[in-house]
Amino acid sequence: MRRRVSLLLITTMLGSPALMGASANAQQPRRPDVQPAQPTAEAEAAAAASREATALPETAANAGVVRAVIVRGTERLEPETVRSYLNLNIGDRYDRDRTDTALKALFASELFADATIRDDNGALTVEVKENPVINRIIIEGAKRVKEDKIREEIRLAPRQIFTRSKARADVGRILELYRRSGRFAAAVEPKIVQLEQNRVDVVFEMTEGPKSKVRQINILGNDKFSEGDIRKAFATKQSRPWRFFSSNDTYDPDRLAYDQQKLRQFYLTNGYADFRVVSQVAELTPDGRDFIVTYVLDEGERYKFGKVDLESQIRDIKSDEFKALITIKPGDWYDAQKIENTVEGLTETAGLLGYAFADVRPQFDRDKDKREMNVVFQIGEAPRVYVEKVQISGNTVTVDTVIRREFRLAEGDAFNSIKVKRTRDRLQGLGYFQDKLEIEQKPGSAPDKVILDTVVQERPTGELQVSAGFSSLERFILSLSIRQRNFRGRGQELRASANLSSYSRSIEAGFTEPYLFGRNLALGFDVFRRDYRSFNQLGSQRNTTYTQVSTGFQVRTGFPITEFWAASLRYGLSFEEISLDESVFFTNGRCDPLLAGRFLCEALGKRTISSIGYSILFNNVNNPRRPSTGQKFSLSQDLAGIPTGVKYLRTRANYDWYHALFGTGFVLNLGGEAGYIAGYGGNDVLLTDRFFLGQPQMRGFNIRGVGPRVLRQMFDASGTPITDRQQVQDDAIGGKAYYLARAEIQIPLGSSGEELGLRPSIFADMGALWNVKAPQLTCLNGPTTARPDCLPFNGSSSGFQEVFLGDSPSPRLSVGVGVSWNSPFGPFRFDLAKAVLKQEGDDTQLFQFNVGTQF
Repeated sequence: MRRRVSLLLITTMLGSPALMGASANAQQPRRPDVQPAQPTAEAEAAAAASREATALPETAANAGVVRAVIVRGTERLEPETVRSYLNLNIGDRYDRDRTDTALKALFASELFADATIRDDNGALTVEVKENPVINRIIIEGAKRVKEDKIREEIRLAPRQIFTRSKARADVGRILELYRRSGRFAAAVEPKIVQLEQNRVDVVFEMTEGPKSKVRQINILGNDKFSEGDIRKAFATKQSRPWRFFSSNDTYDPDRLAYDQQKLRQFYLTNGYADFRVVSQVAELTPDGRDFIVTYVLDEGERYKFGKVDLESQIRDIKSDEFKALITIKPGDWYDAQKIENTVEGLTETAGLLGYAFADVRPQFDRDKDKREMNVVFQIGEAPRVYVEKVQISGNTVTVDTVIRREFRLAEGDAFNSIKVKRTRDRLQGLGYFQDKLEIEQKPGSAPDKVILDTVVQERPTGELQVSAGFSSLERFILSLSIRQRNFRGRGQELRASANLSSYSRSIEAGFTEPYLFGRNLALGFDVFRRDYRSFNQLGSQRNTTYTQVSTGFQVRTGFPITEFWAASLRYGLSFEEISLDESVFFTNGRCDPLLAGRFLCEALGKRTISSIGYSILFNNVNNPRRPSTGQKFSLSQDLAGIPTGVKYLRTRANYDWYHALFGTGFVLNLGGEAGYIAGYGGNDVLLTDRFFLGQPQMRGFNIRGVGPRVLRQMFDASGTPITDRQQVQDDAIGGKAYYLARAEIQIPLGSSGEELGLRPSIFADMGALWNVKAPQLTCLNGPTTARPDCLPFNGSSSGFQEVFLGDSPSPRLSVGVGVSWNSPFGPFRFDLAKAVLKQEGDDTQLFQFNVGTQF
């Protein structure tokens, strides 16, 4: 009997609706970091009534049926919004599972910090506490990673509803950003500042910690190559004091994954076809600051190429005829890079014939006994493809026509991979779009059609620059320029500039229309006024000699001859005046040869220069701003004296060749230039029209430091000329012929060097300037035994003699190193060059630099 009474009481209590509500409330997914709302007096009274109800037996008339849904605690939200998440309507039957599901739905909405459901005989009271609204996001302690980058990662934003799950997700994103920068010890603590009206400020406090370096890279299992040779293949480097400019020694899991690929490539290109990385482990050092990375390798055996063959299912590609494209020879050491290059070459050849989707696959047959790798390159069947459509997107400023006119393929043309590549290079050469522009080939509406999809990302083409600085060429420099290379989005160029330095002043303006009336014909004009002050050297001191003022204009046009060849024509008219400071170089109102030298006195006066000219140009470089492959050539001639003015014919030629070395970012530049100017009609070439040579064209020599010059040497008290260059007045008088050759290797510094804007190089320059009529020299108060044209020495130290030197085609040679740096305060160029070969009279200079600032 006692057992029956006990069982009846337990059954009655478990069936109580109040306990069901309490159970549902206990099973809600309450967040441990959110404090539950405090119960109100009304809620406590309702809870007491509920506890009383638990003692009553449940009846079929009112148990488990929703009689009402009461919502309390809302501020911004409507009660009906809360009911919509419950999925419990009046008249619905409910049980513990349904109330649990309703609570989970409320929390899943991420609108509420807390929620409870209380049951009063079918009257469900829902108490909610809304999540606050974000007032602002505050970031504190971010120094090593810019605040802008952190904000890009954060998903929380002002006026959004704050949830702790979103905050935790943002913390993870920020930590990942710090890990990518090598700071694995970084910590982020999110904090909330409560404000009125249920608003909060969200504060992310950063503890950045030091950068985690790769202290050591261990290689195990390597028998064929030393650890040093293998480490050279890695992008990750061991932390060493001299790598303070590089970030390659920071720990980066993504870079380590890339290093695994580089390691495989290293062995596969050296013949080890069975090579594999057994394991790669990165362990934190005991001090918790750095990592030690260990690789375990299985090198395998070294293979040679065995039989190499080509099979083609495309009728226009005959296996016997195209086998010559395969440069792999049987007996060569196996090289995976040669396989890849061959596949690319065959694919490009198929594309050249119109087969855009040709599938070239190498099939391998490994002979382990002979240690040979037999390779058959199979070209799968593919249809000849035609261009169905050219799609262009992403251009918000540049008009569509400007982009389309650079395409070498039009809709309906047979596909040609070479023309696609050329189109990409031409678009990149415009300078209107971001680097790494690609033209994607997408399947068209039929198997024999292709869509060329070009997505461009425009870059700013307007330039407004005010700069000031100091250079070893012109001392103080001030420059103001404005330029728009894509005026009105039509590819037109508009520019104006003004420059002021210790030795020159100029103001110029110009305009160029690259496609006149929609035709591939460029037309442009320039107007200018230039005030140039020449100088001579007296040791390290520079003294102004003559002043050259030119005012004029030039009209020019250009047009293509072929894809890579172009021509241009021009006409220029300018008025020039050469003058000297009368207070320094004149005596009795006339130029005094004893003060200025006869060669300067002969150059004085006003003249008109009316010239016509042309240029022939060749250019197939891959990038006009930073070329790594290709060639540039130009030949130009200008004939002055048509129809009046100074008469001369000037010819110049220039050539540059660029080649990427070793596939590692090294770029070799071999170049040369030459020029010749000759007068006609009984006119000699004037001083201001001649060529001059020195820095910056030829490093290792001073500005105008190479070629013909007049040295004015003073006599000492004994009548001996003083030859110390620090005490000799040096006037460069130019030449009518010159040549210059250069060889330069640009050295990559990796991603860190690119971020800093550093571009080092090693170079060698060789050249000469010569062929000028020897000027009439002056000698005053010198010993007649040395210079018969000199007056007898009178004991005064004011005597001097002029010496003509440097008029020789013999080569001058300099070698050195240089660094270009786009520093935060402006462009910087530093060269350290040593003159290895020079001629008597040449003026050398070891250090040369140019630095400026922008504001």
